[in-house]
Amino acid sequence: MPYRRWIGTALVALGLSVHAFAEDPTAAPPKRSQAELGNQGRGAELGNQRRGKAADVEMVENLLEARRKYQHTLEKLRAHYIAAGDIERARWAETELLHFHRVPKHAYLLELDVPPPNLPSNQNIPEANNLYIRAMAFKDKGFGTDYLDNQHRAELLLQQLLTNYPQSDKISDAAYQLGDIYERAPFKQYHRAAAYFERCFQWNPKTQYDARLRAARLYERSLSERSHALEIYRAIVNHETDARRIEEAQRKITELSGRK
Repeated sequence: MPYRRWIGTALVALGLSVHAFAEDPTAAPPKRSQAELGNQGRGAELGNQRRGKAADVEMVENLLEARRKYQHTLEKLRAHYIAAGDIERARWAETELLHFHRVPKHAYLLELDVPPPNLPSNQNIPEANNLYIRAMAFKDKGFGTDYLDNQHRAELLLQQLLTNYPQSDKISDAAYQLGDIYERAPFKQYHRAAAYFERCFQWNPKTQYDARLRAARLYERSLSERSHALEIYRAIVNHETDARRIEEAQRKITELSGRK
């Protein structure tokens, strides 16, 4: 089952310009071709919590579709009221969109959320680079509600990058930043964070980021998947060059290997 993502009209709700992405606010969000989607995401890794369970797939797909329609309808309504000069109602729609994005939305099935591990990522695409720069201008900025909204803004832009430009050489960096966002407030979605950290080094095995270490820590400490954590710690020793990361990984390999 290919993953699905619905970003589209959500961007305006958090103060992001739709025109920056060359999108018509009345148009449906872009959809991915089968060639772009590639194979299903990592089977055992992403589907670890789903063994033998398929009954929820249709319901989760319906939920994603309902979210998309709700967002898209509100954005169309906002655009209509702006064109009609009804600023008050346009503001109502924009406020409703903003609150919609402040509500936590979990990735009930990671295989419908996280892109597959084998995406090509070797093209320098200016539009993708611009999305990444804009996302980083929001990420970790501000305090209180402003900080939380900026984390959502960064998330939407990074997800837009993965959706529209899966061949960009920025997708590995975007995956790392998404992992960092999902690990912390307001999300604290640890399975999702770990999956995106893994995508970071799967899409770019030579990444400069400590994605392997971040993923291993999550699997060990937060998700109680110590065997998978051990596997990633060993990969750090085999593939990393940073002395501190290797030292921590070696210590963890000894510790976890000694557990019964």
